[in-house]
Amino acid sequence: MNALICGSVAYDTIMVFQDRFKNHILPDQIHILNVSFLVPEMRREFGGCAGNIAYSLHLLGGSPQMMATVGQDFAPYAARLDSLGIPRTHLREVPGAFTAQAFITTDLDDNQITAFHPGAMMQSHDNHVAEAKNVGVGIVAPDGRDGMVQHAREFHEAGVPFIFDPGQGLPMFDGDDLRRFIDMATYVTVNDYEARLVEERTGESIEVLARKVKAFIVTRGAEGSTVWTGGVRHEIPSVEPEAVVDPTGCGDAYRAGLLYGIVNGIDWQLTGRLASLIGALKIAKRGAQNHHFTRAEIETRFKDEFGTAFC
Repeated sequence: MNALICGSVAYDTIMVFQDRFKNHILPDQIHILNVSFLVPEMRREFGGCAGNIAYSLHLLGGSPQMMATVGQDFAPYAARLDSLGIPRTHLREVPGAFTAQAFITTDLDDNQITAFHPGAMMQSHDNHVAEAKNVGVGIVAPDGRDGMVQHAREFHEAGVPFIFDPGQGLPMFDGDDLRRFIDMATYVTVNDYEARLVEERTGESIEVLARKVKAFIVTRGAEGSTVWTGGVRHEIPSVEPEAVVDPTGCGDAYRAGLLYGIVNGIDWQLTGRLASLIGALKIAKRGAQNHHFTRAEIETRFKDEFGTAFC
């Protein structure tokens, strides 16, 4: 049974400025800002929410199908997916466009200046859920606005259970939009900041909104996560990582665990713990898709951490 992952596929170009922005930006001259930062350290990572979720779900032994739009520069990413054995059947190339990409410059205080080019992502509505076969569950992750709206509606109309994961796309939607998404969704997942924003925009508490779906999940980083389901609130502990190196993609790794648990009918206590474990494994590696584990390794680590098996 496939998990259809609708969301972005992107490149992340990450540069490190070996100084502090504040030493080069004059507060009283912001209105005529013209600065250049020398960045001798640079790396390019494979990213995007759909790509990141599919990567971790594939490591778990799941069957991810990505649905996204990419650009004419997609060849290196395509080669990587092929080498991993992750299918790209529903990745549509948009002629004359670039794959979505973020250019991130970080200083020694971990401040960041980011420029994001959506590129082909803005054509995500050219893809349709009905094009994918044998889909047991879906997720609507951050993507082009029209694509997110359309894919949520198509999942709902097809009777396919799906997770609504607004993520960094949340600012595009007002309270009415969010209520419509939640009414169509089977599950919702947000982080703690996004949860507060959802409450503010809808005018309803998470406890009330959770009654409209099978499960409402709120992640809180090192403080764990909470799953509201069937009127019951489950507190999920975090997992102590081997190192805290890079939080980029941790939320996507967590969502891969959610999808695996849903597809395999695992209860929410175990599903939440599996998701937390995968997030902890990711944070110990730089980049969103550089963590590695085998199925046997994740089973052993889960049992060591929680004293039981997850399936």
